[in-house]
Amino acid sequence: MSVIAILALDGVLPFELSIPGQVFGTANEVAATRHYQLRVCAPNPTVTTSPEHGAFQIQVPYRLDALTEADTVIVPAHAGFLDPPPNLVVTALRDAAARGARMASMCVGAFTLAATGLLDGHKATTHWQYADELTRRHPRVAVDSGVLFVDNGDLITSAGVAAALDLCLHLVHRDLGADCAAATARRTVMPLQRDGGQAQFIEPSQTAATGTTLLSPTLHWMAGNLHRPLTLADIAGHAAMSVRSLNRHFRAQTGTTPQQWLLRARVRRAQQLLETTDLPVERIADASGFGSAVTLRHHFARVAGTSPHAYRTAFQAR
Repeated sequence: MSVIAILALDGVLPFELSIPGQVFGTANEVAATRHYQLRVCAPNPTVTTSPEHGAFQIQVPYRLDALTEADTVIVPAHAGFLDPPPNLVVTALRDAAARGARMASMCVGAFTLAATGLLDGHKATTHWQYADELTRRHPRVAVDSGVLFVDNGDLITSAGVAAALDLCLHLVHRDLGADCAAATARRTVMPLQRDGGQAQFIEPSQTAATGTTLLSPTLHWMAGNLHRPLTLADIAGHAAMSVRSLNRHFRAQTGTTPQQWLLRARVRRAQQLLETTDLPVERIADASGFGSAVTLRHHFARVAGTSPHAYRTAFQAR
């Protein structure tokens, strides 16, 4: 069993406080086992949530000493994040890290985590609106405002609000594998791919859109023919429409272009093969439609933010 402790400080954002319970609780249901045990911890028995988000009081069952018993400690955002955290909180977080806990922050929770010094010398992220302020206050932290989350192994930080879902699903992926993460993502109604050029390691196995839309048959056909050199004319022909109409309907229904959808689908196919097979990169390049290992490596780095070799090392099932 993996114990996850969520730090609830006064002014905590209620949505972020509930995200770990939603994601890891759902992962337990998907895995049909209680892999995760969640504990909400606070300096005091009662916590008042952020007044800007509808303040209400909650009773918290665990104190700060429970942080040192956790395998993972998560620090959500709270309204007073620009104020120095209490010394007791800083000490408890440092003690948890010293005992080997995996430390994670959500959104501007990075300010609380950075106040411990644990992020010094590491890359981290936070809400883009406060990235410059985090850099100013903690110059030894390499702040990257352009990513959804940063995984340094035992130090993980995520960007604003909804990126906390990406972070938690990423941890499920690390802990329980791609299949469980994919099923958990579907149950929490998360998108299959977040745009923005970020590293997405959550859902490599499913490429076609769900639901019924005008383009659903074509999307499923594209997903089943990733190994073929599909052109815009090929895709438009299958959809029985002109290239111009295809582009218009594609963006309206998927939020991207046919070429970009195809590229990301091929990268996800390569991710799946890297995770689940020992095929050489050249074979994976053919199977995913890139044609050559050089082309695969180029596009894989652009979309996933890492190399196929590094991805396989990190995520292949042992």
